[in-house]
Formats: sequence, C-alpha cells, structure tokens
Amino acid sequence: MRIALFQPEIPGNVGAILRLSACFGVTVDLIEPCGFVFSDARLKRAGMDYIDHVDLVRHMDWESFCASVTGRLILMTTKGSSSLYDFAFQPSDVLLMGQESAGAPDYVHARCDGRVQIPMHQGLRSLNISMAAGIALAEGLRQTGQLPT
Repeated sequence: MRIALFQPEIPGNVGAILRLSACFGVTVDLIEPCGFVFSDARLKRAGMDYIDHVDLVRHMDWESFCASVTGRLILMTTKGSSSLYDFAFQPSDVLLMGQESAGAPDYVHARCDGRVQIPMHQGLRSLNISMAAGIALAEGLRQTGQLPT
C-alpha cells in the first residue's frame, strides 16, 4: 500500500504524512507541482527526524505519476461513493489525497478505481489531510493484514 499526494499545498501537512509513512512503512508518491518549495523548513520540522526513514518518490506531474501506478488508485474524497469501512482494500492500493484547498479535479476522479470517504457528522466539511491519510492508511493496512507489529 502507498500514499499519493496530489499537488500538496501545505508543507506541515506533507511533513506529517511523511512521518506517518515512516511509522507505517509505506511509500509516499508526491505529485508535483507543490504549493511550496520542497526544502521548506516547515516540511522538515513536521517530519522531524523521521524524514530519513521515508520512501519518497517525487513525480513531476500527474501523467508521470499515472505511468508509474501498478495497483488500484483509490481517491480519498468527501465526494466518495463508498465508506472507508465498507470499502475492500487490496495490498497494492494507492491511497490518493487531493489538494488541501480544492480536493482533486475531475480528471483525477475519472482515473481512480475507487472513491472513498471517511464518515463524519453531517454539516462538517472535511478532516485535515494528514489526519485523513492516517485514518485511511490504518484501515487499509488493517484490512490487508499489513499493519506493523
């Protein structure tokens, strides 16, 4: 299982997701362009000393990322048609997170094999992207027997 970030905008969120990926032993695919300079100090501060334990693959654009995908592409979205807890994850799934401000554009939705949402109380917009990534990754790894021991 992998996490993919589509054109992320907030370095602190990316740093937190990199730390998450290190702790759970999953690769992060970063789809550029980013909304910040990748060497931003806020990214390093959020990732702290875990950055050296991250398997990070940077993609120059959406097309190069798509060319590298070998598993199913599962978009985490507030517009998802399946609940996170009803969706059947597979070990090679790539959990795709959209931009913090805008989510994912229509062409990204169209390319995905599944669109999944995290159930929340009605009337609330969304979770922070790093929190949503953590919830989704933990459930996907749990379902597929890939949680670290």
